[in-house]
Amino acid sequence: MAIAILLVLLGLPLLTYAADQLVLGSARTARKTGVSAVTVGILVIGLGTSAPELLVSGSAAAGGQSALAVANLVGSNVVNLTLILGLSGILAPVLVRSSVLRREAPLSVGAVAVFGILLLTGLGVVAGLILTVLLAASLFWMLRTAHSQPVDVLAAETEEFLDASSGHRTHIEIIRAALGLVGTLAGAQLLVEGGVDLATRFGLSQQFIGFTLVAFGTSLPELVTSLQAQRRGEADLLVGNLLGSNLINSLAGGAIVAFASPSVPTPTAVPVATVMIGVSALAWALLTRGHRLTRPEATALTGIYLLALPLFI
Repeated sequence: MAIAILLVLLGLPLLTYAADQLVLGSARTARKTGVSAVTVGILVIGLGTSAPELLVSGSAAAGGQSALAVANLVGSNVVNLTLILGLSGILAPVLVRSSVLRREAPLSVGAVAVFGILLLTGLGVVAGLILTVLLAASLFWMLRTAHSQPVDVLAAETEEFLDASSGHRTHIEIIRAALGLVGTLAGAQLLVEGGVDLATRFGLSQQFIGFTLVAFGTSLPELVTSLQAQRRGEADLLVGNLLGSNLINSLAGGAIVAFASPSVPTPTAVPVATVMIGVSALAWALLTRGHRLTRPEATALTGIYLLALPLFI
C-alpha cells in the first residue's frame, strides 16, 4: 500500500506542474505563430488543461480499466463546474462580459449531453465515431467563428494571462510544451497505477476512485488556471477554460475510451449521466442569468459535488 500512496503523491504534483507548463508553452507558441487570442483562450488552453484527463483515461482504458476511465471523465466534468467554478465564485463573484456564454457554452453543454446519453447505451465503436465527428465539427466551428469575431474581453484576458508582451522565445516555449507533455504523461501513469492499487486494497470500486481521487487530480490544472484567472479578474478566461475543458473531455476523452476499451452500461449510468448533464445545464443557466455567478450560487455548486459522491460508491 505504501507504494500505491507514493505513486499517487508523486503523480499528483507532477501532473499539475507538467500540465501547467504544457498549457503555457503550447498557448504561447500558438500566439507566436499567429493563432488568434480567442482561439488560444478557448481551444489551446482548454486542450492543454484537458491533457491529464485524456492521458489518464486513455491509459486506464488501454489497461482494461474502462470504469475508472469513464468515471475520470465524468468526475472531471462535474468537478470543473462544481468545485472549481464554485471555489472561484466564492473567491470573488464571476462576471462574464464576453460572448463565450452565447457561442461556446451551448457547444460545451451539448457535448456533455451527448456523452452522457452515449454512456446509457455503452461506449463502443459507433459511439466513438459519433464523438469524433462531433469533436471535429465543434473545433471547426469555433475556429471559424473565432477568426470572424472582433477582439473582445476574452482575447484581452488571454493575452494578459499569457503575458504575451514579455517577449517569450518560441523555441523555449516549444521545449516547455514538449517537456510538459512528457511530464503530464508520466504523472498520469503514476496516478492511474496508484489509484487502481488503492481501490483494490481498500475494496473500493474503480468508479469511485475515478470520480474522486483521479478526477480531482486530473482537474488540478483547471483549478490552478481558474484561480489564477480569477485573482487577475479574468472571469471570461476562467469560464471559457472550464467550458472548453468539458467539451474536450466529453468528445475527445469519450472517443478515446470508446476506441481503446468499449464498455457496457452500468447500473449507475442513469444517475451518473443525469448528474453530469444537470450540473452542466445548471452552471450555464446560473451564468447566463445576469452574466454573473454570485457567492451563494457558487457555494451551492460546491455542495452539489458532495451530494453526488454517494452515486459512485
